Amino acid sequence: MAMTLDELLAPITPETFFAEYFDRKPLHVPGGAAKFAQVLSWRHLNRLLDMTHIWSEQSLKMVLDGAPVPAAQYSTRATSRDQQAVLQPDPARMREWIRRGASLVLNDVDSLTPGLAAVSDALEGAGLGKSQANVYVSWQAHKAFASHYDTHDVWAVQIEGEKTWYVWEGRAEWPISHPAFRGQPQAHHDAAKGKLLATIVLKPGDLLYLPRGWYHDAMTLSEASVHVAYGVHAPLGMDFLNILVERVLYDAEFRKPLPRQDGTAAQKFALTNRAALLGQRLGELCRDPKVMGVLENFVAGYRFQRGGHDLLAARGLAAPAAAGATDAEAPSYRVVDRGAKPVRRGAEFALKGSAGAVPLSAAEAEAAGWLLGRADVTEAELAAAHPAVAAPVLLSKLTEAGIVVVV
Repeated sequence: MAMTLDELLAPITPETFFAEYFDRKPLHVPGGAAKFAQVLSWRHLNRLLDMTHIWSEQSLKMVLDGAPVPAAQYSTRATSRDQQAVLQPDPARMREWIRRGASLVLNDVDSLTPGLAAVSDALEGAGLGKSQANVYVSWQAHKAFASHYDTHDVWAVQIEGEKTWYVWEGRAEWPISHPAFRGQPQAHHDAAKGKLLATIVLKPGDLLYLPRGWYHDAMTLSEASVHVAYGVHAPLGMDFLNILVERVLYDAEFRKPLPRQDGTAAQKFALTNRAALLGQRLGELCRDPKVMGVLENFVAGYRFQRGGHDLLAARGLAAPAAAGATDAEAPSYRVVDRGAKPVRRGAEFALKGSAGAVPLSAAEAEAAGWLLGRADVTEAELAAAHPAVAAPVLLSKLTEAGIVVVV
């Protein structure tokens, strides 16, 4: 599955978004139920939760009416695959808390399925920064979190049910993930959020964008709600300081000792002059083409690495997968008759296998030859590589002939 910023924002255009909303004000984009249907589902969620060993008290949390549920109360002590003692979420204990209305939070899930990754890839592909995703499962009349702001832009994608978001007028001034901001008491947030700006009901397929620092809270209206909150972390001016720190290692002026201080006016003056000199040197470095080149590359490449593995292609044993065509959740067709091969008799084509010959068109024969060079293939991959062929029809023929099987 692949997605672009244009598809994510539609019918709003990226040009309108960047001109009127980006880092300026919230945006609600209504969509149809099918818009994010491939991103996540209840079936996907259950499948992910059944991958028991990947979850911990950090990656899976529960919250009831604003209060975190202690991990020991929804987990059991277990031994990890590397023989370490861990707390592992327990389905039976979790069910009890879910019956009471506890929300479920799955952290950092953006690489776990192609659908979840597609939205992060769209945001990162637009140069917005590093995008990580958390899934929030909540229940009617139970609020997980009080009014707050986030230290990153929020892109909330509604998957199931309906959720009411209360967006307030207040906005913190570009907060960062630091104790100076993380440690603020709830009384501060309640005073700083200001008046209610908008009440927004998110339905399946809807998107809500909130700039960094914007106050909000939410409540589930329907019996159950699932939304994915994509937190987008943009590169900051502080990151540029880190680049400069690396650069000044090679500048002798920054390696010299600072003037000692003995309380005299002369030594204070010497320190002031040195500080001014170093500031001047920093200004010069900020205009250095090499430094700017490093900064440009840093900003352009500011994204998480996810995906890109193709093991058989790496060994030259199969053709690389078509870009954007691979979907680990879609059925794949594995070639089981390795002796099958397309043949031509005059103007007619067929695929000759151990169980007989399958009549094919010329285009289907070409596509079948491509398919046989792979270990397995999905319908989307076949369609992307050979758009002139009806992929479902060809795969059905090969399945009936026992040349491929669905896995």
